[in-house]
Amino acid sequence: MEAPLNILVVEDNPDLAANIVDYLAGQGHLVDAAGDGIVGLRLACEQEFDVILLDLMLPGIDGITLCRRLREEACKSTPIMMLTARDTLDDKVLGLGAGADDYLVKPFAMREVAARIQALVRRARATMVRGELRVADLCLDTATLRASRGGRDISLPPTPLRLLEALMRASPRVLTREELERVVWHDAPPDSDALRSHLHLLRSAIDKPFAVPLLQTLRGIGWQIAASAHHDDHDAPT
Repeated sequence: MEAPLNILVVEDNPDLAANIVDYLAGQGHLVDAAGDGIVGLRLACEQEFDVILLDLMLPGIDGITLCRRLREEACKSTPIMMLTARDTLDDKVLGLGAGADDYLVKPFAMREVAARIQALVRRARATMVRGELRVADLCLDTATLRASRGGRDISLPPTPLRLLEALMRASPRVLTREELERVVWHDAPPDSDALRSHLHLLRSAIDKPFAVPLLQTLRGIGWQIAASAHHDDHDAPT
């Protein structure tokens, strides 16, 4: 049995959206839904999903524009499958060119949607395992989990290492406290301010020995790894 996934459905047809959500939730997945492009874009940027099902014709922001903004502005690599009634080759090329990973024409069978979701996620995870993350002179080999900066190896405990991977994957996007806590503790974060301690360890390892800081604190917002001027010596936003 496949592991449960976090799935976002962006579809303005309420009946179809309900059918998709009910089917996928019935398979044990966690499913959020948005009825327009504006809400869909916000959810996709604020939360981490394993896959996004995206209608092409949406009020507020159309699917093509939403997809482009996720890829180019939010730097999201989340697998995206477009669900649309448009079935011409030009439409498919347009959708894939905007950054979609798959394209399914309506009407479709729910079993095929589920199968394509699993294929997209497996492909994305296989790519992630083989990849190397790099921000400025900071590198993380996601296969061996070896970190280095400026050619110098960095040793990190497991929790700061997971935070580093999440921040580098999202870079230059800012991750909130809730997003980082979800990476480490899922839906059961500790009551104590453990996140601050782990971020302090991470900052000490990747920034203190080097002239240019990369772990940035944006007060009241969250954290990012980026070569910018937003660095704050404190390890948590107020």
